[in-house]
Amino acid sequence: MNVRDVMTEQVISVRADTPLKEVARALAEHGISGVPVVDGAQRVVGVVSEADFLLKEQEPPHPSRSPVAWLFDRAEIQRVEEKMRATTAGEIMSTPPITISADRSIREAAAMMTRSRINRLPVVDHGRLAGIVTRADLVETFLVPDDELRRRIIHDVLRDTMWMGEEEIDVAVSEGIVALTGTVDRRSTATILERLVGQVEGVVGVASGLGWELDDRALAPVGDLESEPTAASVTARERPRR
Repeated sequence: MNVRDVMTEQVISVRADTPLKEVARALAEHGISGVPVVDGAQRVVGVVSEADFLLKEQEPPHPSRSPVAWLFDRAEIQRVEEKMRATTAGEIMSTPPITISADRSIREAAAMMTRSRINRLPVVDHGRLAGIVTRADLVETFLVPDDELRRRIIHDVLRDTMWMGEEEIDVAVSEGIVALTGTVDRRSTATILERLVGQVEGVVGVASGLGWELDDRALAPVGDLESEPTAASVTARERPRR
């Protein structure tokens, strides 16, 4: 599932010259905690959030008494002071903006939000604002019904990726937890299958009861240039590691 599938296309945005009072009114009226700032070509140039407004309510920061710390702190103090004097969106916005492309996965979006400690990501398509995705949007991906999750796993993972059928692997889903039972050819096949199922959007966890005919942890391919498109058995062309 991509960001395009969960993003909100109707985005409230402002321009750099938008007065702060108008920005605050937009946040309050639409019940949102931040807005992207765009230029005339609808390119995202920054983001204004509630946290930016809170800076205006704080006491002016003071540099550390340590000369070395003062040198490092001064740039940040100057940035905060400028925001405290801001009267427009462009003066208070956070830059550079953290954005994501519409065709990126929602897992990537979640990682970016966690790493950057932000609650929303402007979505861009060919450089222009196309939507916005929030943490709430990502949480909703876990609300996929169990029967739909089972269908996706059987169709997308077993059939299309692993070339397996329902008669080989039993898939049961309860409250987003996927239980896998059955026997595969190799231990590595079981590991690959478990990981692929865990990456299906909406899966909360995987409880594997898979068995295997061969533990191939001690086996290595004969030729370095050989490649295996799937986990199909190639035991006849393998030799033990030395």
